[in-house]
Parts: sequence; structure tokens; C-alpha cells
Amino acid sequence: MATDEPNFSINGGVSHSTFAVGSHAHAESHHGTAGQRDQAAEELLKAVRELRADLTRVRADERTAELDAALADTEDEITRTGQAGPTRMERLRQLLADSQALVGLLASAGAVAGLVGI
Repeated sequence: MATDEPNFSINGGVSHSTFAVGSHAHAESHHGTAGQRDQAAEELLKAVRELRADLTRVRADERTAELDAALADTEDEITRTGQAGPTRMERLRQLLADSQALVGLLASAGAVAGLVGI
């Protein structure tokens, strides 16, 4: 064994644990969070999915593409972690505020706007 290799030991069990070893190691834990959504997250997820479906019915442009990408990221985050983080919510607020004509046209956009606090 080379002298520059790290040494570590684990005392006790490692179930429900996340760890990484090495100079470029990365560990991320989501134990127990997937699928555990509160009512607000469920409502937002439903509204996000409805708006994404409605966006396919309007003429696509740079703003609708950017909004769809942000909605897809929001859907993914809620699905993985059970909630949309504050940064994600703020991004949706900005995009929806910039798309007021769309928000007025599509009821689903109005629903998402209401759920993110516009």
C-alpha cells in the first residue's frame, strides 16, 4: 500500500449513510426524500405539468423554451427531493413575470404563477 493513500475506518453500521473517499470524490444524499411531497409541492407539480403540456400548444420562441426548461427542472427537482427550492421558485417567478401575456392567455400559467407567489 502506498503511503499517500488515505486511510479511513467505519465504526458501526453504514445503512442510510452517504460518503465518498478520494481527492475528487463527491457524495450526495437524498435518503428518505424522494416521493415525500407536501400538499403545496403536489399542487405545484400538477400545475407545472399542466403548463408544460399547454406550452406545446403555443408558438414556441426563446421565452417559451426557457420557461419550459425551467419547468422541466422544477418537475425533476420536486420528483427527486419532494420540493422546489427557493432558487428554483425565484427563477420561475422571474420567467412568469417576463411572460405576462402568456400568463394571461393560459390558465395553467396563471395557476403556476399563483403557486410561486406572483
